[in-house]
Amino acid sequence: MPTFVVVAGIHGLERVGIQVALHFLEAVLARSSWDPSAQALLARSRLVVLPIANPAGLFLGRRGNGDGIDLMRCAPVDARDRPPLLAGGHRLGNALPWYRGKRDAQMPAEARAVTAIFDHLAARSTFLMSIDLHSGFGNRDRIWYPWAHRRDPFPDARHMPSLCNLLDTSLPHHVYRIEPQGDSYTAHGDLWDWLWLHLRTRQGFSAPFLPLTLEMGSWIWVRKNPRQLLSRYGLFNPVVPHRHARVMRRHLPLLEFLWRAASVPERWLRR
Repeated sequence: MPTFVVVAGIHGLERVGIQVALHFLEAVLARSSWDPSAQALLARSRLVVLPIANPAGLFLGRRGNGDGIDLMRCAPVDARDRPPLLAGGHRLGNALPWYRGKRDAQMPAEARAVTAIFDHLAARSTFLMSIDLHSGFGNRDRIWYPWAHRRDPFPDARHMPSLCNLLDTSLPHHVYRIEPQGDSYTAHGDLWDWLWLHLRTRQGFSAPFLPLTLEMGSWIWVRKNPRQLLSRYGLFNPVVPHRHARVMRRHLPLLEFLWRAASVPERWLRR
């Protein structure tokens, strides 16, 4: 069965991603109670929503987990192409953001839990697509796909042009820039790079796996309301109520589209 996974809350400060994931889940549950097409979609695909991947970070209101480790910099993957200083991941200590953790230490419990979930799903899936909801980079909403640790395309990137074309024709006025993450910056320890490599090389998962990241461009919110910088969460989340409501509306069609596309991969995957 094809599987679509929505992940949010990897960075505890980025609460808007959690809210978008829960908003999507609420909409799915509401529609499935009366809409036969939603019921059919649930029957032919597996939908998994992990809305809070970093509960300690959410509780503490910080990017990293309870030990100050950045879950998007903690995997055992080193960047081949030079990442930005500090922001690409470092081992200087957890007083600074983007901390990778100690060298040769096992991944944090949260990252191991996400890995275990994907191990379980891969063993039962004929196709696997995920989207990880983040905010905070740039003044445009981006959809990233691997690699983050190098600039050349990952093997399943050959399917991305078909998916992009499907998105362009199905949501012709969408706002997303779709690109490999390495086009924006490279990083050590990317969790999705690790999961793709792990499933392919260690678990023998041979079906396509497309781990996507939605990076909501929070600089737009700051530019429109510079006073947000005075708030602890203002750099990563819309503070003004009408902008928050707009974000909730804006990304629901994307998640619905990706779920539908993931449910029928044979219709668009490159052969």
